[in-house]
Amino acid sequence: MTPSLNWTDTHCHLDAGEFADDRDAVLRRARAAGVRQIVLPAVEVANFETVRELAHSEGLVYALGIHPLFVQRAAEGDLARLAEALGRHRDDPRLVAVGEIGLDHFVPGLDRDLQEQYYLAQLRLAREFALPVILHVRQSADALLAGLRRIEVPGGIAHAFNGSHQQADAFVDRGFRLGFGGAMTFERALQIRRLAQRLPESALVLETDAPDIPPQWLYRRAAERARGLHARNEPCELPRIAHTLAELRGWSLDDTARVTAANAMAALPRLAALS
Repeated sequence: MTPSLNWTDTHCHLDAGEFADDRDAVLRRARAAGVRQIVLPAVEVANFETVRELAHSEGLVYALGIHPLFVQRAAEGDLARLAEALGRHRDDPRLVAVGEIGLDHFVPGLDRDLQEQYYLAQLRLAREFALPVILHVRQSADALLAGLRRIEVPGGIAHAFNGSHQQADAFVDRGFRLGFGGAMTFERALQIRRLAQRLPESALVLETDAPDIPPQWLYRRAAERARGLHARNEPCELPRIAHTLAELRGWSLDDTARVTAANAMAALPRLAALS
């Protein structure tokens, strides 16, 4: 890919344990590939300071929130701790959103009522602190939209979007951009690719969700994983993911970098002041 272009990875868990041994090298590869900005969403209170410190030490940005897959292990008072952290860092220009928050209706056995409680509470905090949100959307688009109708927030990003066109339009109408990443690179991901191709250009942002959602060229089948072959995603893959979006839209890579960077700044306005 062309390293002279400037890319923004709007969703990357660079603090994850998968990067513990070579995080500096991962960042060097990302920067060499032209990835100039990375959004680091927290997933629980325990990693609030980790993502904040990483963002400040590496010139990145971060979000604070409690992920729906982590609410069942959250401690009593964690929502109050989130509110305290948002208040303490409210003037931090690198704090760009409340996230990663949302609902997960895919993983079996999760307490949906508890997820809903945390989701609505965190929407209220986003509204209180005038921050956009980064949403986890997995078979939960309609329920998330219902929450947004109850509690309006300053837009944000629906991460790893894989809903219907009608649901996509509903998020866009509420001021959200939709995140597209590695899943879009699979030729059989017909719905995601149709959305990437047909949605208004102002709706699209790019992401990796690294170390998760590897693109097609990194994907390992179960038998390969059993043999010890891994499929860790990295932010340096973003330009190649962008190439898929460019092909689907009939854009140049210059167009793709310009449009998606502008959309990221529109979704997360504090990014603009740091660019």
